[in-house]
Amino acid sequence: MRRAEARGGKIIPSMPDLPLLPDPRDPRLTRRVTGTDQTGQPTEIAVVEERPLTIYLNRQEIVTAMTIGDHPDYLALGFLRNQGMLRDDDVVTGLDYDEEIDTVVVRTARETSYEAKVQKKTRTSGCAVGTVFGDMMEGLDGLVLPQAELRASWLYALARQINTTPSLYLEAGAIHGTVLCQQDRPLVYMEDVGRHNAVDKIAGFMFRHGLPAGDKILYTTGRLTSEMVIKTALMGIPVLASRSGFTAWGVEIARQVGLTLIGRMRGQRFVCLSGEARLIRDVDPALVPDEDRAQRRKGSDAD
Repeated sequence: MRRAEARGGKIIPSMPDLPLLPDPRDPRLTRRVTGTDQTGQPTEIAVVEERPLTIYLNRQEIVTAMTIGDHPDYLALGFLRNQGMLRDDDVVTGLDYDEEIDTVVVRTARETSYEAKVQKKTRTSGCAVGTVFGDMMEGLDGLVLPQAELRASWLYALARQINTTPSLYLEAGAIHGTVLCQQDRPLVYMEDVGRHNAVDKIAGFMFRHGLPAGDKILYTTGRLTSEMVIKTALMGIPVLASRSGFTAWGVEIARQVGLTLIGRMRGQRFVCLSGEARLIRDVDPALVPDEDRAQRRKGSDAD
């Protein structure tokens, strides 16, 4: 069992070196599997591992999520934070991960009970079926996101860096990525079988290390759905960008809360459907190198 360091009854996390990037060489995350190719010849490929992780908040079991198994502490904190079960002022007094039984227990100074909320679940679209407790729109009323600056040159630079970073996707596919960025710099790159898990890991990292959200950009390889927009807004991040497309409800909610929503971001092209006022077009798209075919194929599998 691993436990985060605690002093005086409060967790004192140490900030890892940034950028925090995927480790496709981690033997726990993929498995070599043999099969045959289209010609009937033997072949061997890497496939992503998938395992359950049960999350407890104090004495209450909250959910069992299917995940690749890395950063269970961030996933647990981020999931609880994004479901409104961890508040901004909550003091986390313990964070226990038992690898043998795939369980994380988050302990808080505040007594908690979410029996009613756990009973009310809404299935969401996307890979590795995401789960939202209670009212999906809870917390958005009166939300005002920071009027941060966004430059098109940052978007192009981020796309080039993220699309060429060694990752589990390039190693094995069948996975989504979410990246926390500041201006043109990726800070934290998380992957998982579902984009919901990947963004929860980002939320957990920010909560644990006290990172401010107002000057950040969230990049995802997946679709810009209602849940992705809601989670980004509740995290206080003013910009959400993706290689993939939009859902109508995702766009509607982004416009409601004033989130800048950038999609179909590939090569020289992108589309902004919300929050145009933040966007500064400081580069001629014709001067931006277009993607090669390998990068275009990479994007199509992440939708």
